[in-house]
Amino acid sequence: MPNSPEYSVVSYGTDLSDAYLGAVQAAVSGLGARILELENAAGNGFTVSKLYVGYDGGLSRLRRTVAAASAAVPAKPGGEQSAVVPPSLLKEARKLLVLDVDSTLIKQEVIELLAAHAGREAEVAAVTEAAMRGELDFAASLHARVKTLAGLPASVIDEVGARIELSDGAELLVKEFLAAGHGVAVVSGGFSQVLDPLADRLRLTFRRANLLEIEDGVLTGAVSGEVVDRAVKARSLAEWAQELDVAPEHTIAVGDGANDLDMLAAAALGVAFNAKPAVQAAADAVLNLPRLDVVQHFVKL
Repeated sequence: MPNSPEYSVVSYGTDLSDAYLGAVQAAVSGLGARILELENAAGNGFTVSKLYVGYDGGLSRLRRTVAAASAAVPAKPGGEQSAVVPPSLLKEARKLLVLDVDSTLIKQEVIELLAAHAGREAEVAAVTEAAMRGELDFAASLHARVKTLAGLPASVIDEVGARIELSDGAELLVKEFLAAGHGVAVVSGGFSQVLDPLADRLRLTFRRANLLEIEDGVLTGAVSGEVVDRAVKARSLAEWAQELDVAPEHTIAVGDGANDLDMLAAAALGVAFNAKPAVQAAADAVLNLPRLDVVQHFVKL
């Protein structure tokens, strides 16, 4: 029908085969959806094909059908995946993108870099992995990991900050969103002392992270104030959207661990970026390519 809601079915991979794209298109057409437009794009190391469709059967049904069609095509190196974007993110409206930091905006886990200075990296990494899989309470695990840092000189923060690498495509993604007039925020279970210089450099709209406690130039092994856990991350998204006068249906969140689940659920589109299995299962879109800038193709900027 002419006034059907318009969705975007976005397919992406290092290379997209005709067989894969044909299977997705056939599945969409089989539902009775009207194909309105086809748009192809290429990035650094990936290709994208966007199918704009009019459909009255609802988002959930469209997502289930596209997921089944995608899974039925034999996997190929580099992977081929598809995401269904709701109509609200295709509208001309200001949007808010909220990113997790460790293993999302950046390639590393900052607490593990800090723990390496204390000779406790392996121990801390094991706890981090368990927490990100959702096997441990995040706040309790954070306190336990930070405790291993007690006695380190505060100078290690600058040393670690110098070693941080942005994820591939992260800077481009941020620039594209900001240039289009949208908000970009980061919320982290990591630490403000490491995040703030990076957030300033990227000119991010908002940032929030834990604060390492320092006394007499030495880490005490504690954090100050409220721990940034999954509830705080979701609350931050809502708070920032309200401050920017961005409707909830115009928000996007990206993360990789269990600590991000509430934030992903709160956003209009929750994206699991090279994420743990439980996060991939819960997210609206799964991105298993190493390029964060694929995310810009999920919305109309």
